[in-house]
Amino acid sequence: MPPPNPAALDFLLTRRSRPAKTLTAPVPTREDLLPILTAALRSPDHGKLEPWRLIVLERAALMRLAELVGERGKALGRTPEEIDKQRLQYADGGLAVAVIASPVDSPKVPHIEQILSAGAVCLSLVNAALASGWGANWLSGWASHDRVFMANGLGLAEHEMVAGLIHIGTETTPPPDRPRPDLDTKVDWVTQ
Repeated sequence: MPPPNPAALDFLLTRRSRPAKTLTAPVPTREDLLPILTAALRSPDHGKLEPWRLIVLERAALMRLAELVGERGKALGRTPEEIDKQRLQYADGGLAVAVIASPVDSPKVPHIEQILSAGAVCLSLVNAALASGWGANWLSGWASHDRVFMANGLGLAEHEMVAGLIHIGTETTPPPDRPRPDLDTKVDWVTQ
Protein backbone atom coordinates (compact mmCIF):
# COMPACT_ATOMS: atom_id res chain seq x y z
CA MET A 1 0.00 0.00 0.00
CA PRO A 2 1.35 3.46 -0.86
CA PRO A 3 1.91 5.85 2.04
CA PRO A 4 -1.29 7.70 2.98
CA ASN A 5 -1.68 11.47 2.94
CA PRO A 6 -3.92 12.13 5.97
CA ALA A 7 -3.87 15.91 5.49
CA ALA A 8 -5.18 15.61 1.93
CA LEU A 9 -7.87 13.14 2.97
CA ASP A 10 -8.92 15.35 5.89
CA PHE A 11 -9.18 18.31 3.51
CA LEU A 12 -11.41 16.31 1.14
CA LEU A 13 -13.58 15.02 4.00
CA THR A 14 -14.16 18.54 5.35
CA ARG A 15 -14.09 20.69 2.19
CA ARG A 16 -17.03 23.03 1.75
CA SER A 17 -17.77 25.41 -1.11
CA ARG A 18 -18.33 29.00 -0.08
CA PRO A 19 -21.49 30.68 -1.40
CA ALA A 20 -20.48 33.11 -4.15
CA LYS A 21 -22.55 35.91 -2.60
CA THR A 22 -20.37 35.73 0.54
CA LEU A 23 -17.11 36.17 -1.40
CA THR A 24 -15.52 39.59 -1.50
CA ALA A 25 -12.26 41.39 -2.29
CA PRO A 26 -9.45 40.85 -2.29
CA VAL A 27 -9.48 38.25 -5.03
CA PRO A 28 -6.45 36.28 -6.16
CA THR A 29 -3.89 38.11 -8.26
CA ARG A 30 -2.68 36.51 -11.46
CA GLU A 31 0.35 35.28 -9.53
CA ASP A 32 -1.92 33.77 -6.86
CA LEU A 33 -4.11 32.19 -9.51
CA LEU A 34 -1.41 30.43 -11.55
CA PRO A 35 -0.80 27.49 -9.16
CA ILE A 36 -4.56 27.11 -8.68
CA LEU A 37 -5.13 26.94 -12.45
CA THR A 38 -2.18 24.56 -12.83
CA ALA A 39 -3.63 22.22 -10.20
CA ALA A 40 -7.07 22.36 -11.83
CA LEU A 41 -5.71 21.27 -15.19
CA ARG A 42 -4.18 18.13 -13.64
CA SER A 43 -7.64 16.58 -13.87
CA PRO A 44 -8.45 13.20 -15.44
CA ASP A 45 -8.19 13.47 -19.21
CA HIS A 46 -8.65 10.18 -21.08
CA GLY A 47 -6.57 10.28 -24.24
CA LYS A 48 -4.73 13.44 -23.15
CA LEU A 49 -7.03 15.49 -25.39
CA GLU A 50 -7.27 18.55 -23.12
CA PRO A 51 -10.95 19.00 -24.08
CA TRP A 52 -11.37 22.18 -22.03
CA ARG A 53 -10.04 25.67 -21.62
CA LEU A 54 -10.28 28.40 -19.00
CA ILE A 55 -11.39 32.02 -19.26
CA VAL A 56 -10.42 34.19 -16.29
CA LEU A 57 -13.12 36.84 -15.82
CA GLU A 58 -11.96 39.89 -13.93
CA ARG A 59 -14.29 42.55 -12.49
CA ALA A 60 -14.86 44.57 -15.68
CA ALA A 61 -15.63 41.41 -17.66
CA LEU A 62 -18.11 40.27 -15.01
CA MET A 63 -19.89 43.65 -15.18
CA ARG A 64 -20.09 43.40 -19.00
CA LEU A 65 -21.57 39.90 -18.66
CA ALA A 66 -24.08 41.12 -16.05
CA GLU A 67 -25.33 43.65 -18.60
CA LEU A 68 -25.58 40.96 -21.27
CA VAL A 69 -27.59 38.77 -18.86
CA GLY A 70 -30.17 41.55 -18.66
CA GLU A 71 -30.39 41.84 -22.45
CA ARG A 72 -30.58 38.08 -23.00
CA GLY A 73 -33.06 37.56 -20.20
CA LYS A 74 -35.49 40.02 -21.74
CA ALA A 75 -35.02 38.51 -25.21
CA LEU A 76 -35.67 35.03 -23.82
CA GLY A 77 -38.77 36.10 -21.87
CA ARG A 78 -37.25 35.41 -18.45
CA THR A 79 -39.00 36.90 -15.44
CA PRO A 80 -37.48 39.98 -13.79
CA GLU A 81 -36.65 37.81 -10.76
CA GLU A 82 -34.80 35.24 -12.89
CA ILE A 83 -32.90 37.98 -14.68
CA ASP A 84 -31.93 39.77 -11.49
CA LYS A 85 -30.77 36.60 -9.74
CA GLN A 86 -28.58 35.62 -12.69
CA ARG A 87 -27.36 39.18 -13.28
CA LEU A 88 -26.21 39.50 -9.66
CA GLN A 89 -24.15 36.32 -9.98
CA TYR A 90 -21.94 38.30 -12.36
CA ALA A 91 -22.38 41.83 -10.99
CA ASP A 92 -21.48 40.85 -7.42
CA GLY A 93 -18.41 38.84 -8.43
CA GLY A 94 -14.84 40.05 -8.17
CA LEU A 95 -13.25 37.18 -10.09
CA ALA A 96 -14.53 34.04 -11.76
CA VAL A 97 -13.01 31.39 -13.96
CA ALA A 98 -15.20 30.02 -16.72
CA VAL A 99 -14.37 26.39 -17.38
CA ILE A 100 -15.20 25.74 -21.01
CA ALA A 101 -15.85 22.23 -22.26
CA SER A 102 -14.29 22.10 -25.71
CA PRO A 103 -14.58 18.50 -26.90
CA VAL A 104 -12.48 17.33 -29.82
CA ASP A 105 -13.21 14.62 -32.36
CA SER A 106 -11.66 11.39 -31.22
CA PRO A 107 -12.30 7.83 -32.36
CA LYS A 108 -11.36 6.54 -28.89
CA VAL A 109 -12.77 9.07 -26.41
CA PRO A 110 -16.52 9.80 -26.53
CA HIS A 111 -17.67 13.40 -26.08
CA ILE A 112 -19.36 12.53 -22.79
CA GLU A 113 -16.00 11.53 -21.28
CA GLN A 114 -14.56 14.83 -22.46
CA ILE A 115 -17.45 16.76 -20.90
CA LEU A 116 -16.96 14.85 -17.64
CA SER A 117 -13.28 15.79 -17.78
CA ALA A 118 -14.31 19.46 -17.92
CA GLY A 119 -16.48 18.85 -14.85
CA ALA A 120 -13.45 17.36 -13.11
CA VAL A 121 -11.55 20.56 -13.91
CA CYS A 122 -14.35 22.53 -12.21
CA LEU A 123 -14.13 20.53 -9.00
CA SER A 124 -10.34 20.55 -9.04
CA LEU A 125 -10.41 24.33 -9.48
CA VAL A 126 -12.74 24.76 -6.50
CA ASN A 127 -10.62 22.45 -4.36
CA ALA A 128 -7.33 24.09 -5.38
CA ALA A 129 -8.74 27.53 -4.54
CA LEU A 130 -10.01 26.29 -1.16
CA ALA A 131 -6.69 24.58 -0.42
CA SER A 132 -4.95 27.87 -1.23
CA GLY A 133 -7.01 29.67 1.41
CA TRP A 134 -9.56 31.35 -0.87
CA GLY A 135 -13.30 30.89 -0.87
CA ALA A 136 -14.70 29.31 -4.04
CA ASN A 137 -18.03 28.29 -5.52
CA TRP A 138 -19.03 26.44 -8.70
CA LEU A 139 -22.10 27.98 -10.36
CA SER A 140 -23.76 28.06 -13.75
CA GLY A 141 -27.32 29.20 -14.47
CA TRP A 142 -29.56 29.75 -17.44
CA ALA A 143 -27.38 32.43 -19.07
CA SER A 144 -24.34 30.18 -19.23
CA HIS A 145 -26.38 27.67 -21.26
CA ASP A 146 -27.70 30.23 -23.77
CA ARG A 147 -25.87 29.97 -27.12
CA VAL A 148 -26.03 33.72 -27.77
CA PHE A 149 -24.65 34.52 -24.31
CA MET A 150 -21.90 31.92 -24.76
CA ALA A 151 -20.93 33.26 -28.19
CA ASN A 152 -21.29 37.01 -27.60
CA GLY A 153 -20.26 37.13 -23.96
CA LEU A 154 -17.49 34.53 -23.83
CA GLY A 155 -16.51 34.02 -27.46
CA LEU A 156 -17.35 30.31 -27.42
CA ALA A 157 -17.37 28.27 -30.60
CA GLU A 158 -20.49 26.31 -31.57
CA HIS A 159 -19.09 23.03 -30.19
CA GLU A 160 -18.13 24.56 -26.81
CA MET A 161 -20.17 24.99 -23.65
CA VAL A 162 -19.75 26.36 -20.15
CA ALA A 163 -19.04 23.53 -17.72
CA GLY A 164 -19.01 25.90 -14.77
CA LEU A 165 -18.24 29.36 -13.46
CA ILE A 166 -15.91 29.16 -10.50
CA HIS A 167 -16.14 32.27 -8.33
CA ILE A 168 -13.05 32.86 -6.18
CA GLY A 169 -12.53 35.49 -3.49
CA THR A 170 -12.10 36.17 0.18
CA GLU A 171 -14.51 34.34 2.41
CA THR A 172 -16.50 36.68 4.65
CA THR A 173 -18.66 34.18 6.52
CA PRO A 174 -17.80 30.51 6.99
CA PRO A 175 -20.78 28.51 5.75
CA PRO A 176 -22.45 26.04 8.07
CA ASP A 177 -21.96 22.43 7.11
CA ARG A 178 -24.87 20.84 5.36
CA PRO A 179 -26.27 17.33 5.48
CA ARG A 180 -24.16 14.91 3.47
CA PRO A 181 -25.28 11.85 1.53
CA ASP A 182 -26.01 8.71 3.49
CA LEU A 183 -23.57 6.06 2.25
CA ASP A 184 -26.08 3.29 2.97
CA THR A 185 -28.52 4.78 0.44
CA LYS A 186 -25.93 5.71 -2.20
CA VAL A 187 -23.45 2.84 -2.24
CA ASP A 188 -24.01 -0.68 -3.48
CA TRP A 189 -21.39 -3.36 -2.82
CA VAL A 190 -21.18 -5.95 -5.60
CA THR A 191 -19.34 -9.04 -4.43
CA GLN A 192 -20.03 -11.41 -7.34
